Amino acid sequence: MASANFNDLAAFALVAKERSFTRAAAKLGVSQSALSQTIRALEERLGLRLLTRTTRSVSPTDAGERLLQTIAPRFEDIETELAALSELRDKPAGKIRITSSERPAITIIAPALARLLAKYPDIQVEVVIDYGLKDIVAERYDAGVRLGEQLSKDMIAVRIGPDLRMAVFGSPSYFKQHARPRSPGDLTRHRCINLRLPPHGSILPWEFEKNGHEVKVQVEGPLVFNNRAMRLHAALHGLGLAYMPEDEEIKTHIAEGRLIRVLADWCQPFAGYHLYYPSRRHPSPAFTLLVDALRYRGKK
Repeated sequence: MASANFNDLAAFALVAKERSFTRAAAKLGVSQSALSQTIRALEERLGLRLLTRTTRSVSPTDAGERLLQTIAPRFEDIETELAALSELRDKPAGKIRITSSERPAITIIAPALARLLAKYPDIQVEVVIDYGLKDIVAERYDAGVRLGEQLSKDMIAVRIGPDLRMAVFGSPSYFKQHARPRSPGDLTRHRCINLRLPPHGSILPWEFEKNGHEVKVQVEGPLVFNNRAMRLHAALHGLGLAYMPEDEEIKTHIAEGRLIRVLADWCQPFAGYHLYYPSRRHPSPAFTLLVDALRYRGKK
């Protein structure tokens, strides 16, 4: 391209990612008409249509998608390197976006941020609660938090929590009316509180292991939720059996008699929560500090 000014390419990349001229114009601080003229000029210069426009949406053409996949990582690298210049400042600064499920965000991320931001007030962190397995590169997150067994191999993973075990439990009132299950197969005769999470379209099975023997049980029940809090609430109120990672809150409920755990010998430890980010990412000083604040160092 003859011009060395890549503002039009950056504008195109933002419109393509936002799927909206309105949102992209607001982020760029320009008018929608000016942004449309910029994109039209780029298309004329290339001799290709890059975006398909309708009254309700904007989407890249095949040529636009190819261009987006080429330039987006390069713009991201430039932004990362510019952020790294904060090393020249007295205090690290910058914005960091993280996607996480709710429980580690509350129990791990929030306490770490309280300590970190007290020392480095110029760092800004956005935490987005989401239960799906996000493509953090495509969604422009700096990092994500997920269970270790759910991580892609092309990611750097940093442990931020201990190993976990799943737990099956119900309230004392529930077990007054139902016999305790002795094996995973017995769960098919119980009222179970199910989980459905994006991007999975089906109800997730309950998984067990004992003496190297793995079992998956597709349970049934009157309730299906897509978050932890509602499942725990339902179990505490005797509405059925729940299945979820055994954290400190659940251990407390069990110890104080509000919940009764069953099938403990079928629930083996597995890798706990990890922070993950692309291996090609060049960490900024602010991001390096965040990773260090979150890193799990074992029980003290």
